[in-house]
This record gives sequence, structure tokens and C-alpha cells, in this order.
Amino acid sequence: MLELQDAFARKFQYLRLSVTDVCNFKCQYCLPNGYMPDGRQSFITLPEITRLTHAFASMGTTKVRLTGGEPSLRRDFTDIIAAVASTPGIEKVAVTTNGYRMEKHAQAWRDAGLNAINVSVDSLDPRMFHQITGQNRFHEVMAGIDAAFTAGFEQVKVNAVLLRDLNDGDVGRFLHWIKDKPIQMRFIELMQTGEMDSLFDRHHVRGATIKAQLLQEGWQQKIRAYNDGPAEVFWHADFQGEIGLIMPYAKDFCATCNRLRVSSLGKLHLCLFGDYGVELRDLLEDASQIGELQQRLRHALSDKKATHFLHEGHAGMTPHLASIGG
Repeated sequence: MLELQDAFARKFQYLRLSVTDVCNFKCQYCLPNGYMPDGRQSFITLPEITRLTHAFASMGTTKVRLTGGEPSLRRDFTDIIAAVASTPGIEKVAVTTNGYRMEKHAQAWRDAGLNAINVSVDSLDPRMFHQITGQNRFHEVMAGIDAAFTAGFEQVKVNAVLLRDLNDGDVGRFLHWIKDKPIQMRFIELMQTGEMDSLFDRHHVRGATIKAQLLQEGWQQKIRAYNDGPAEVFWHADFQGEIGLIMPYAKDFCATCNRLRVSSLGKLHLCLFGDYGVELRDLLEDASQIGELQQRLRHALSDKKATHFLHEGHAGMTPHLASIGG
């Protein structure tokens, strides 16, 4: 098998596949003015997703995360899960969602083959949740988390983007929440994107500060699995839940990169903060094109850089995180 590997011997077992850039939330750190379509978009279709997933799986990809925008806004989302989950070689199918449809659909997603759920909950205070997300849906999202457990998910990962003077004081409340719940609470360091310079300057919180606090309180770091994402995960003997920290400004953050991204328009992105996307849709029209598609993927990887350039204030072409799936 010809694996996906770059010039730095990094192997890519993890595909983040955006199925739409449409979102119904207005999160301050992503789409503060709401979703504004750029003309009529033609998002990647179910047959294209099926061919793409088979190509990646044949080159060593074992995990696919479906993202957006809000992926559950697609009417065929459950069918997408089923198509990806039935691909030979794919061991794990995950979704990142804002959670507002989880209460109704978690069981169907599970039955279709979904293995893992990440849901965004930026505050446990309903008023602050509303302020950050632009939506008064806190109780619906929390009911969705309960529905996920009822559907058989053994763990739910909950994402919160840390924002100074907004939710950075909620860390203790989140810790109390997961003490007796199988939730991996993931604190994500705010990342600078093209449209968010001023917000970054006002609200950036260093994840290293939270890490130091956890270590001081007896939390211990877990060993990362080969197809895990970028989070540093911590456990504590007194807690059923876990803590994950995603710190893109940490030293050597990119050294363990194992992720590639395909946007909802069918472009390969080598990095969340890259300068361009590689067109793939012309090679997704027919299953007979898989050889050409694999060759294009391998060629594109030869241009993957050792690191992002966030430390230098360079966010690439990414205007906001919804544009290529976060």
C-alpha cells in the first residue's frame, strides 16, 4: 500500500472532511455575523465523498471526521456517515457538531456507523453560551449530549474555545461537570485567522496556563494513539471525565501532524492555515480515476510544510474556521 507520507516522514491516517460550510450559529470566534454565502455553492456530493474516502483509505487513512460549517444541516448527513463507515479500512468515523440536532438524530447517526461525537459547548452558563454562539440553544445542546449517551456513545468530547474575559473563568465549572461524567472536555486555544485579528488580540488565552494548572492538581498526560487528533489529553484518578488541550502555539505542535483536510468544495488543504487548496473534484467523477487521484494526493503532500506560521502572525488563506472545516 502506498501510504500518504510527507517529506518529514509524517504519515496521514486522519482525514477531516467538510461536507458544508453553512452554519446556523454565529460564534464570535468563527462567524460573528452569521453565515454569508458566496454565491450558490455546489458542495461535495455523496458519490464524490464515497470515492474520496475509498482513495484515502487505500492509502492508509483509518479515521474520518465529518465537519462543517454544521455538517448535520445536510439532509443526506446520515447517508454520508453510512457511506464513510462502510469503506474498507476506515476504523473510526467522527463528527464535530454544534449539537443542536443531536437530541433528535444521535441514535440514527450511531446506527449508521458513527463512532465518536465532538460537540461545541463554549460555556455552561446559558447566557454566556448565547453571547458567544449567537444562539439561545444551550438546553437543546445539553439534551443532545444526553441523547448521545442514550444512543450508546461511551464518551462524548466537548469543545470549548477559551476566550479571555468571556469563558476563561468557567474552567472550574467545566471540571466539576465532568467529575462523574464520561466527557472529554477539550479546551481549544483561540487561533488567529484572517478575519479575526482584533478578536484574537482581545481574547486569546494561552493553553499552557491551563496545562500548568492541571499538572499542579495531579492530572496526568495520556499517551496519544496513532490516529488521534492534536489534543494533549489528561486523566485524574478522581474524575470519570478527561481534559484535552489543543494548543496550536505550543512548541512542536506540528511535529505529530497526521491530518489532511478536504473542504466542502472538494479541495485538499495540507494545513488549516495553508495558502492554497488543491482541486480534487475533477478526479471524483468516476471510480476509475482512483489511480490519478492517489497520484495527485501524493504529489500535493510533497509541498506540505514542517509547520504552520501562526507564530509569525500568518494565517494563510483561511478567512474563518468554517471555511475549510476547522
